[in-house]
Amino acid sequence: MKRMELDQETIKKLRGLILFTVVTVVVGMNYRSVIGAAGLFLHMLLPFILGSAIAFILNVPMSLIESHITIKREVTRRMVSLVLTIAGVAGVLMLVLFVVMPQLFDTFRTLHRSIPQFFEEARAWVEQTFASQPELLALFESIQIDWPAFVSQIVGFLKTGAGSVLSGTISAAVSIVNGVTSFGIGFIFAIYILLQKETLSGQAKKFTRAFLPAQAAEKLFQVAGLTGRIFSSFLTGQCVEAVILGLMFFIVLFLLRLPYAVLIGVLIAFTALIPIFGAFIGLAVGVFLMLMENPVDALVFTIVFFILQQIEGNLIYPHVVGGSVGLPSIWVLVAVTVGGSAFGIVGMLVFIPLCSVLYALLRDEVNRRLQKKHVMPKQDQKEDSDS
Repeated sequence: MKRMELDQETIKKLRGLILFTVVTVVVGMNYRSVIGAAGLFLHMLLPFILGSAIAFILNVPMSLIESHITIKREVTRRMVSLVLTIAGVAGVLMLVLFVVMPQLFDTFRTLHRSIPQFFEEARAWVEQTFASQPELLALFESIQIDWPAFVSQIVGFLKTGAGSVLSGTISAAVSIVNGVTSFGIGFIFAIYILLQKETLSGQAKKFTRAFLPAQAAEKLFQVAGLTGRIFSSFLTGQCVEAVILGLMFFIVLFLLRLPYAVLIGVLIAFTALIPIFGAFIGLAVGVFLMLMENPVDALVFTIVFFILQQIEGNLIYPHVVGGSVGLPSIWVLVAVTVGGSAFGIVGMLVFIPLCSVLYALLRDEVNRRLQKKHVMPKQDQKEDSDS
């Protein structure tokens, strides 16, 4: 009887191996169709993936608010915390808009005056250069351009390009409508997730335990909990670091009486959400704006930027963000570089906590194996995990 059970178990394993082999061969022979079907499936799931991401982000402040509300009824407490969270996020965005929009209008008015003056000075410099260098003027006069042929080429390009421009405009409009629709569906889906997160979590655990072995299910729950904690800590730390950096730039630029202090401070606060490299976007914009008014201000701003970047990179970021994810600085740089190369800005934001999860899991596994081999004492293992 025992042998019969072994034979049945062996047959079951062989069936599974044969099925896996057949599926692998079929997928390999039709990989283009499989990739296309997977892309279509992901496109259909995009609003729900977006909604899950929105729910995860909003859950960080919502959980904090909910823990400080003393309403006894759980449903009411959950609704109040959700409303306060959405109102708070919307209020911050509106406040930023009301602060930044007047600055933007003033900037555009200043650029409207500065740019023509800049080009007028550049034209005067070119004319003066040509006047003092007659050989350059003679060189340009010797260049012959067939203007009728040039004009006919432009007309032909406009005729053939009008259709593509029109189709491109229509495609852009359709993409905008699809994006707004996906965001709307995702936002509603996020609200449902936040209102029923315990119920959904319980259903996910029941489903996992039903289809996975007990040990694998518990390991999956452990990894999911670690991932949630690290991502939440990273999001909180990144936002705090961005606010601190933006305030630092605003205060220093205001004290030095440099222009666009509010605009540059807010811009750097937002771009600093992109780890390590984001603030350099604010540097480029700030230098361009100040060059239109006073090149000396642009030079001073550049010096101030690199000084504050050193303070932020060596003091603020490692303690606020690096400590929150438990990832050494060298691996933070690697995660940002690899994530940005693969998936752009989103990759930069996701790869730091993702690499932190992998780093923690690999560290624990290495320590466990060393402990099992009696290579590493338990006290050293604790110190390594705390570092």
